This record gives sequence, structure tokens and C-alpha cells, in this order.
Amino acid sequence: MSKLWQKTTNVNELVENFTVGRDREFDEQMAAFDVLGSLAHTRMLQSVGLMDSNDLELVQRELKNIYADIAQGGFKIEEHVEDVHSQVELLLTQRIGDAGKKIHSGRSRNDQVLVDLKLFFRSQLQEVVESTETLFRQLIELSEKHKDVLLPGYTHLQVAMPSSFGLWFGAYAESLVDDLELVLAAYRITNKNPLGSAAGYGSSFPLNRTLTTQLLGFDNLNYNVVYAQMGRGKTERIIAQAISTIAATLAKMAMDQTLYLSQNFSFVSYPDALTTGSSIMPHKKNPDVWEIMRGKCNRLQALPTDVAMMTTNLPSGYHRELQLLKELLFPAFADLKHCLQMATFMLQNITVKTDILNDAKYAYLFSVEEVNRLTLSGTPFRDAYKQVGLAIEAGDFNPDKTVNHTHEGSIGNLGNEQISASFDKLINNFDFGKVEQAIKGLVE
Repeated sequence: MSKLWQKTTNVNELVENFTVGRDREFDEQMAAFDVLGSLAHTRMLQSVGLMDSNDLELVQRELKNIYADIAQGGFKIEEHVEDVHSQVELLLTQRIGDAGKKIHSGRSRNDQVLVDLKLFFRSQLQEVVESTETLFRQLIELSEKHKDVLLPGYTHLQVAMPSSFGLWFGAYAESLVDDLELVLAAYRITNKNPLGSAAGYGSSFPLNRTLTTQLLGFDNLNYNVVYAQMGRGKTERIIAQAISTIAATLAKMAMDQTLYLSQNFSFVSYPDALTTGSSIMPHKKNPDVWEIMRGKCNRLQALPTDVAMMTTNLPSGYHRELQLLKELLFPAFADLKHCLQMATFMLQNITVKTDILNDAKYAYLFSVEEVNRLTLSGTPFRDAYKQVGLAIEAGDFNPDKTVNHTHEGSIGNLGNEQISASFDKLINNFDFGKVEQAIKGLVE
């Protein structure tokens, strides 16, 4: 197997297979980002006199060709090649000769992996934000559309007080706003440049780390070279927290929808094509999408613990088990994005029941409304509470089923405009345009 670090002795095959593991599988997902890192790094090398203009021209041209091959699905890490970095450098050297051997000056595989991961994570977080935004807009749209449709609210799974579909949809929209606060923190920590930290102790070459920061669209540097390496594992842990908080929102939504679709609730319905049946019970319409989503998102909520256990008690410097974090984070991103997209798809096809509260079992839902009505008419609250309670016990409770909630965030005043404004403010803080412009400047 071709290795950047190998000199003469071959590694035992068992050791080779055990230590490489699934790394090449996940490395292929980072191929485009490895090329971007090399495009920026070699431009910097030329600027400080470590690569001449002719070699730079050759390297840049062929790196862009490799980048195009990756975009078209024509890139693969060969079986005898250890990782994506080796594959890119091998291709480059095969195509342009000795100039391809010069691209590793001033960096280690450690900071090359780090920059690849940071660029990959940054891209994945952007996709998560975009999928979250699509779901958020869908929830706000449904909240406004169904704001006057009442449904029972529950506490302790007991009928409690009137709620509405406007409140239900809007609640999950606002939950996503808070979730994005954590995603933004993860994005800001991710969007710092470790390139130039080498193996974690810097380089005697006169590198210009500020230049590569600008070329790659990073917001800032990881300045301290030891901390740049220490940040591996920490970055993943913070990202895992961000992923898990969105997953928690989706898991709760999925649980609600599973209940609401059941015959005992029957608050919503979906087209037959979006539910599944039973092999022996012809009446069944199972909420399998929501159940699978609930399971996937519950598993994602364990992600921060998985990452923490992988990195707990590691001293500073690089350690090989950090490689295993890819096996946790890469599939987690895929699962979360898929769940966000499926939640949006399902809600695009939801039908809400408009006469839920006509059922007699929801009569007591209005007990608080009646207490409040009496209180507003001048009856002391405790007397009103007792009066309504006695009527319920005597079977004489016949409430007025109109609801008049006016305060901020209630049935009659959802606050969706303010929730949307908070979301828009958060989205603008990500500044994806700056990153896209930087990437465009590297590859064109």
C-alpha cells in the first residue's frame, strides 16, 4: 500500500487492515476538500518562495482537473493506496512529474487531515442548515394555514387545555431556531484554519497561514499550533452536540405524529402511499417514516457521548483513534439530513382534522377557559375554580367552547413573524456566500 510516510519496511498485513479500517471509504467523501486544501497551500508555497511559478502553474492546472474528476464521480482511492492524500499526490505526480512531489512542503498529514475535515464539516453543516431552513419554512407555513384549527393539549398524557395546530407547528419551528444557535456555534468553531500547524508543532518554513485562511474562506486561524491539533476531537464533539439537538427536536416531532396518526387520537392523516400496512390486518396505516425517524434521531442523541468516550483522557498531540471519529460523524450527517428532508416531505402531505374538539371526551378541555371567564366577570379565582370543579363532579359542566387567547405566543397571537425574524437573523450569521466565493476563486 502506498503511504506518504513509508520509507522501506512493509507493514504487516493484519496491522495494515486493522489500522486503516474504513478510513479509505470515508476519505473518498473528503477528496474534493483535500484538493481545495492543496490548491490553497501551493499558492501559498509559491508566495513565500518554496515553489516556482512554473511548478505552481502545472500543479494548479492538474489539481483543478482532479477536482473536476471528483465532481463528475471519476475519483476513487485505489486499493493499494492508503488514503485520499496519498491518492491525490500520486495522481498529481503521475501526471506532471516532480512538481507533484513538492506540494507537501510545509505541512504534515496531520494538518492536511485537519483542514480536509474542517472543510468537509463546514460543507456538511451548511447542508444541515439549508435542510433545517426548508423544514422551518414548511412549519411556519402550516402554522399560519391551520392557526384557527384547535386540538387538545395534554399534560401527563391527560387532556389539559385547548391548543391549536398553529401552536403545534409553530412550536417545532421555534425549537429549530434554538437548535440553529448550537449549529452556528459549531460552524464558527469549525470555520478556523489549522493548516500550517503541521504535526502540531509548526514548521521552520516561512509559511503564510493568513493567506491560506483567506484562500479557503475560513473566518480565522487556529493560531496556536498545539491547539490546532488538540481541536481535533473537540470540534467533532461540539458538532455532535449540534447534530443531537436538532435530532431531539425531530424525535419529539416524530413521536407526536406517531400518536396523532393513531386511531385513539386521529388528529392527522397522510396519503396511503406514505404509510405502510400489516401482513394480516387490512385496516392498518402505520407511521413507519416517523417511527424510523424517531429511532434514527434517538441514536443521534447518543452521538456526543460516543465522541466524548472516543476522546476522553487523550493528552495533547495526535493519536490514531481520532481517525475513528469519521465513522461516527460522517454517517451522522447523512442520517440527520435525510431525517430533515423526510420530515419536510411528510409535512408537505399532512391533512389535519378540523373538528377534533367536537368529541365529548374533550369537554373538560375548556374547564380553565370557564374558570378564567368567571374570574374576568368578577368572581374570585379560587371561587371560580371551585364552582367549575363542582359542576364537573355533578356532571353539569357545559362549557362555552370559544377560545380567546391574545397574549404573545398564544393561540390567538402565535408570534410567527417574530420567530421567523429570529431564524432569518441566525441564517445571515453563517455567511455561506463568503465561503462559496472563496472556493470559486480557488477552482476557476
